[in-house]
Amino acid sequence: MRLTLILLLLVGFWPPPAQAQSDEIRGVISGQLSAFQANDLAMAFSFASPAIKRIFRDPQTFGHMVRNGYPMVWRPAEVRFGGLKEVGGRMIQTVHFTDQAGQLFEAAYEMIETDQGWQINGVYIRKAELGA
Repeated sequence: MRLTLILLLLVGFWPPPAQAQSDEIRGVISGQLSAFQANDLAMAFSFASPAIKRIFRDPQTFGHMVRNGYPMVWRPAEVRFGGLKEVGGRMIQTVHFTDQAGQLFEAAYEMIETDQGWQINGVYIRKAELGA
């Protein structure tokens, strides 16, 4: 009886798996964004999946691509997390960016779980529609 009560109390303090997964994924994305802010390309690259690492090969090439192709990610004025959902067996985290010029963007971060934890397997960004 006492053991059952202790187990019930412990279970009550753990977040549900979906929330824990969401928190971990948001932590990975936030970590990469912080690394970009600090110009720590090696750290930012460490959040990328093996497929992304094979494509860009080194942190400098990866950083150059983000800096020149995705300025709203490189130096966002504001970042807000949207929902996490599974689409076709893939975990997609929505992130809303406001760039330095005040333009709004919506990003879909494809996340994969590896032996090293959650990693970013691609980011698809589009200009956000007003009111979205």
